Amino acid sequence: MKTLFLIFGLGLLAVLQVQGLPVVEEEEQEDLGTWYLKAVIFDKEIPGGRQGSVSVTPMAIKILDGGNLKIQFTFRVADQCHGVSVTLQETEEPGKYTAYGGKYVVQIIKSGVEGHYILYGVTDLHGHQIRTAKLVGTDPDFNQEALEDFENVTGARGLNTENIVIPKQRETCSPGGD
Repeated sequence: MKTLFLIFGLGLLAVLQVQGLPVVEEEEQEDLGTWYLKAVIFDKEIPGGRQGSVSVTPMAIKILDGGNLKIQFTFRVADQCHGVSVTLQETEEPGKYTAYGGKYVVQIIKSGVEGHYILYGVTDLHGHQIRTAKLVGTDPDFNQEALEDFENVTGARGLNTENIVIPKQRETCSPGGD
């Protein structure tokens, strides 16, 4: 269960042991609206094959002063909701961000399908490198063309496309509740 939480929590946008990390406070500048997680791929296998038990809520993304991004969402694993709020710090390289003092690096790649982006992340967790990618879009409906583009991009980066997980979409999930 802990591994599953880490794969999705970390993989869904830079969550490294959420409770122990400081929160970066910055003034919010521009609301980018609601985004939906369409697919996730990772280079580590989830023990027990429990990928189907994961559901996510829409993400709220805001651009902060200085070009940083604040992302908030919740996800549900095995009937427990987990809340996530992370600030991605803009780097000098366009489209590349870091979190938690550079421990997590994410590159934002524009998909070939309008309204979709791929978030490709690399982190070091207890001496093990974990690579993840997420397909996100502005429309809650599934898009086969976007999924095929995601498979092409992630496959070219050496990720096994057989590990793609398509989480269930939920409208609400309250951490500590339902």
